[in-house]
Amino acid sequence: MLRTHTCGELNDKHVGQEVTLCGWVDTARDHSGVLFVDLRDRYGRTQLVFGPESGQAVLGQAKSLRSEYVIQATGKVAPRPEGTVNAKLPTGQIEVRVERLTVLNSSLTPPLQPSQKELPGEDLRLKYRYLDLRRAEMQKTLFLRHRMTKIMRDYFDQLGFIDVETPVLGRSTPEGARDYLVPSRVQPGTLYALPQSPQLYKQIMMIAGYDRYMQIARCFRDEDLRADRQPEFTQLDLEMAFVDLDDILRVIDGLMARLVKEFCGRELKLPLPRMTYDEAMERFGHDAPDLRFGMELIDLGDLAAEAEFRVFRSAVESGGRVRGINAKGAAGRYSRKGIDELTTYVQQDFAAKGLAWFKVEEGGTLASPIAKNFDATLLERIAQRMEAEPGDLLLIVADEFEVTCKALYGLRKRLGAELKLYDLKEMNFSWVVEFPMFAVDEEDGGWTAMHHPFTTPRAEDVERLDSEPGRCRAQAYDLVVNGYEAGGGTIRIHDQKLQQKVFRLLGIDAETAAARFGFLLDALQYGAPPHGGIALGLDRLVMLFAGMTNIRDCIAFPKTQRATDLMTGAPGAVDAKQLRELGITFRRDEGGERGGCTCRDRS
Repeated sequence: MLRTHTCGELNDKHVGQEVTLCGWVDTARDHSGVLFVDLRDRYGRTQLVFGPESGQAVLGQAKSLRSEYVIQATGKVAPRPEGTVNAKLPTGQIEVRVERLTVLNSSLTPPLQPSQKELPGEDLRLKYRYLDLRRAEMQKTLFLRHRMTKIMRDYFDQLGFIDVETPVLGRSTPEGARDYLVPSRVQPGTLYALPQSPQLYKQIMMIAGYDRYMQIARCFRDEDLRADRQPEFTQLDLEMAFVDLDDILRVIDGLMARLVKEFCGRELKLPLPRMTYDEAMERFGHDAPDLRFGMELIDLGDLAAEAEFRVFRSAVESGGRVRGINAKGAAGRYSRKGIDELTTYVQQDFAAKGLAWFKVEEGGTLASPIAKNFDATLLERIAQRMEAEPGDLLLIVADEFEVTCKALYGLRKRLGAELKLYDLKEMNFSWVVEFPMFAVDEEDGGWTAMHHPFTTPRAEDVERLDSEPGRCRAQAYDLVVNGYEAGGGTIRIHDQKLQQKVFRLLGIDAETAAARFGFLLDALQYGAPPHGGIALGLDRLVMLFAGMTNIRDCIAFPKTQRATDLMTGAPGAVDAKQLRELGITFRRDEGGERGGCTCRDRS
């Protein structure tokens, strides 16, 4: 070993010992001929001292050190002089007085300093990711990720789960997002698909008799990105046989309790609360509600029907909804200009027609430019319905149900952050269950699976598949943490006839089903047990437990929102010979730029 200790473990018990440390030069300070260097590794920092006792050769060598040089230093541990102890560092009571110094490698002037307090732009951080990963905050997050992964594996091992790797090169199946495709050289004209999830394979594992499977799985989806999505991501994937919905939720409840105990130092009350999809949409306008604060949606439809205000009445008469939220104590926070900004927000981002508002004055009077359209009694009833108090700001949207959901959910989320209605370190967990089995396909007006085509309906809703599919509820469930969908799963269809019926409703004919899922349909005929599972987003869980809002900060080497790797330059061009072997040619668009590609059968 080139070192005897790390830069984070020395303390006053080591005083007098000769030690050898290795690491990166963090900072260097020259005080009247005595040089102080903070040496850093992933374990911490230790102060090195180069003085006259180090010898002129070593002292001269030390003066040439620059930020991010990699060095080896040998010397004796000594207590820091009185008044210079740094209580913020575990090594703050001691220093190492260096006797021998070896420069293991030099460094160019880094474009970003791992110890700087103000972060540079994200593009620079991603381009020089190896420097960004030296930052203490990044290291702390990756350590948390490592620890979380280990706890997950240990937890499921104790419950009798078997860790099985499933293929990365598989067959393209419709699962909601576009696949990443890989041309086959040995099978010209055919392509593999990278897995969006191990869904079909883990169902096969249940049919094969491995009743408890888990995996930390890499998944790939070619979809539009945002702060909490990546084109390649990691999920905790699991499947269980001979279970019902309650069994699976109970297992995940236990895992969340284990993680909260480890990373938050508290006991999590179990079972986690549950609400139905319909309840979530009525109360919060979204199927992943943030329960760290109130501000629930309030229905005003019956009162709006009595109002002379045309906007409210026409919404009700056309089958729409009139709903609002009460931003407690926010009347003084938002000026007329601020309310106009909220109005623009719901109009531009959620296609709402507008935003009605009232400020609650002393005595409970509702003040607003539209107040003249309501008689005093109706205003009083609105105030009572919304539990209005002086200083409150009432915000109301009258529109189609889906628009009121999206607009008021967006407002609730925005106001929750702007009004600081929750502690950023708080963790809230809940389940949303009983999702609709199907949703209307916007392209052709037919049915599309709300989760995926292998989800089984609730037992009491099976008959509705023949008569009213839109009212059929699925045995589906989402884990919600702080307003994020942290995971989702379903009880699967294990009966081939029921699976074929669902395929038909989704517009998947027998020939297409056989071509895409034939192996699963065949397997279902050979003693498939009742089974179900769930997948939890590991990247997102790390983000939430780390108190962050950007998933890229929880992944060692992430992609940008344009799905590019700024450090390696991926995606990039490949050798023409490789393209010829795969039968791939690129088309040029009208501007001469490289456009789409064609994969042809070379035979």
